[in-house]
Amino acid sequence: MIILKRPIITEKSMKLAETGLYVFEVSKDATKPQIGKLVAEKFGVKVIKVKTINTKGEIKSQKRVRKSYLTGGFKKALVQVKKGDKIAIFETPKEEAVVTTAEGEPQVLKERKDILRRTKIRVEKGATGAAPTTQRKVITGK
Repeated sequence: MIILKRPIITEKSMKLAETGLYVFEVSKDATKPQIGKLVAEKFGVKVIKVKTINTKGEIKSQKRVRKSYLTGGFKKALVQVKKGDKIAIFETPKEEAVVTTAEGEPQVLKERKDILRRTKIRVEKGATGAAPTTQRKVITGK
């Protein structure tokens, strides 16, 4: 029997992960002690508390046939780990590199990935990490 199905990675769950609360989709018949024991074994963390939520399925409609159907619900588990312990799946890596140009001027490249795994790179002038020389104008709709 598979107890942990997948981690739920959304904006809300990433904010919760910063406080040590991680969200997983689990099987419907899994109990709190089973979930806590499995998370502790798989990720090498100490589990303090497990909360579970049963979500109902949604009623969706088909446009062409004019009929509706019910999607299957699932069970969510919010797992709180000991302060200082982290699960690597929910962490976003932050990398930094220094590159020199043809003129010998060092530039700092800051690379990091956002939640959707897209890479963002920001180039800064100077080796000390000074602010970029160009600034964007902000246009308000007022």
